[in-house]
This record gives sequence, structure tokens and C-alpha cells, in this order.
Amino acid sequence: MTHMHDMSNSDDRGGHDLGSDDDAQIVQSGFWNKVRRTLGRVPFLDEAIAAYFCAIDPRTPRHVQVMLLGALAYFVVPTDMIPDFIAGLGFTDDATVLAAVIGTVRRHITSDHRERASSVLSDLTGTTLHTPDEPS
Repeated sequence: MTHMHDMSNSDDRGGHDLGSDDDAQIVQSGFWNKVRRTLGRVPFLDEAIAAYFCAIDPRTPRHVQVMLLGALAYFVVPTDMIPDFIAGLGFTDDATVLAAVIGTVRRHITSDHRERASSVLSDLTGTTLHTPDEPS
């Protein structure tokens, strides 16, 4: 896999901490495990991954990072309004929270964030969705 470094618990900024707040810690420690566990079951996974890459991008304004990290933490935490294991409903609250935040900060999620998300999903599923230029 070409993106294994993206799926570690580091934040992809040369090992710097995402931040000291609770949401950043939750996302840092559990995001990629949640992505792997929900692969193929969550239709908004590409948006969640693009939001993750936007949240850890040092060029993203801090208030946008905080909003995205809060929504991603809600996605990662297994105990929420509707437990994830409930068939047909389990991820609707996660999708709603992410959609609301992403809708608010959409202009900050760049084509680079989306290409990286698509590439990671391709690697995880073993399919080729597209062939993006590898970011350096």
C-alpha cells in the first residue's frame, strides 16, 4: 500500500501532535481503525477521510480544524446517539453530523484532500478509482 503512512496514528505533519484537545486525541487514536472497520458499510467514508486530511492540513484555519475534528471524533466514538451496530440506522447520526460540518467548511476541503481520500480508499479496497499524482 502506498498510503500506509497516512493510516498510522501520527497526524501526517512530520509527527507533530494534532493538538491537545479531546477531539484531536480521539481522532488521532481511533480514526484509521474506524475506517478499516466500516469499510464498505459507510457510504460517506470518502467524505470522512477527505475531512480528516483537511483537519490535519497545517494550511487549514484552526477554527475549521476544530469543527472537523469534533465531527470526526463523533464518527470515531462508538457510543453516540444511535449505536453503529443498529442495521440501517447506526451511521445516520454520524453522517448527519459530518454532513453538517462539511457543508459549513466545504471550501476548505481541497481537491488534494479529496484525491488523497480517494487514493486511500482505493488502496484499502484493492480497487483503482483513479490514479492521482502522489503528493510529496
